[in-house]
Parts: sequence; structure tokens; C-alpha cells
Amino acid sequence: MFKRIDHVAIHVADLARSVAFYERHFGFKHYFHQTGGGGLQIGYLKLGDTVLELTQHSDEAMAGFHFCLETDDFDQTVEQLQRDGVKLLRAPHATAAREPRENGWRRVVFAGPDGEQIELRG
Repeated sequence: MFKRIDHVAIHVADLARSVAFYERHFGFKHYFHQTGGGGLQIGYLKLGDTVLELTQHSDEAMAGFHFCLETDDFDQTVEQLQRDGVKLLRAPHATAAREPRENGWRRVVFAGPDGEQIELRG
């Protein structure tokens, strides 16, 4: 059902400053940038096979963090979580491919028991 943690995300106040900080002090390398609606900016950094997603958005409600799991059967996993009563926050939708193997992937977001966001990609 699940393969690995795809990424962990931190919502930041200044994306450029945070990218520079993680590159300089921790050895991460910036490898993908995405712009979303409403001024959302996302920077993806890698350290080996680990991905850190940094998001900047003018909406102050976007605080905290989320994590994302890669699934080997997206539709089956989403259906099972919905049958199990896990709260759906954002319905399945297309997502940008950060690398060629991710072409055609979708994402969905569920809520954890304390309001944390659990994203699935696959």
C-alpha cells in the first residue's frame, strides 16, 4: 500500500531565505520550483533521496507542516482510507512531476487525528 515517505513540508515566511539556509547549513540542493494559485511558492530540496518541501504563502492559516507518502496503488489506497472514515481534506487531483517517473501522478490530502495533513502521491 505505502512505499516510503515522499517528502516532509515546512511552511516558511521567506522561501528564498529558507532555501539558502538549508543549502548552506545542511547540504540540501534545490532541484524543483513550483508556483501555485494565490501566490503559493514551493521549493523542493534534496539531501540524498530525502525531499524537503518548503512552501511560502501569504495566507497565514497555512502554518505548520505536512508529510507525504508515496503509494503504489493510488486509487485503492484512497478508497480504503475513505472506507475507513479518514477525513478527506482535498480530493484527488493532478500534481506536477518533479522528475520523469512522476508523470501522470495525482495527489490527495487527508486529515490526521490532530489536524495534521497527510498527503498521498502516486
